[in-house]
Amino acid sequence: MCRLLTIKSEREFNMKPHLDTFAHICKESKEYQGHGWGAVYLAGNQWKIIKNLDPIWTSDFDSFETARFLMVHARSAFRDQDICIENNMPFMDQRYSFAFNGELHGVRIKSEGRIGAEKLFNFIRRLNINREVNIAAFTKAVETVQRRTAYIRAMNMMMADVLTQKVYLCSLFHQDPEYFTLFVKRRSNGFIICSGKYPGESGWKTIPNNTIEVFQ
Repeated sequence: MCRLLTIKSEREFNMKPHLDTFAHICKESKEYQGHGWGAVYLAGNQWKIIKNLDPIWTSDFDSFETARFLMVHARSAFRDQDICIENNMPFMDQRYSFAFNGELHGVRIKSEGRIGAEKLFNFIRRLNINREVNIAAFTKAVETVQRRTAYIRAMNMMMADVLTQKVYLCSLFHQDPEYFTLFVKRRSNGFIICSGKYPGESGWKTIPNNTIEVFQ
């Protein structure tokens, strides 16, 4: 299980305070989140991706630029297996960025990937290979995975369109709501979605379980 953070803003924002806060949330998590981390962000008009195998709370964010979009994933590898930089999220192609937190058992889908999260990403992309993802297509993909999975402990995932910066979100869990619940803070110029509320900040709202939604 992992931790997720996505921020969209109409104006450039300093990434460091958000990354510092997110790193603190990860360090204080009841589950170990130290199997590496990754980030996708929009600096100016250029998309950049960074991945690191160190625990996120050991990283120094002083050199990070300002951005208008940021997606961060801190990894807790299932059974402490398959720990390598290639398995760090977010996964990204020329159009979409994807991050996942959850645990699925008995998944019956045909999809390529080194780990389950990458298989989900490729499965959603394949369903929409000739057209862009929209909320109807994303919902259909989620429902298909649900039908073809024996048991879903949790399936929290965010898929961002790098052209529009729309974020397609699924929050679904059957255990441990304290851990798997996502939160959103809407601002006049954008939003923040995170696996935990920023300590000491008001304005956070719970994203209900069984939510499929597009944030834009």
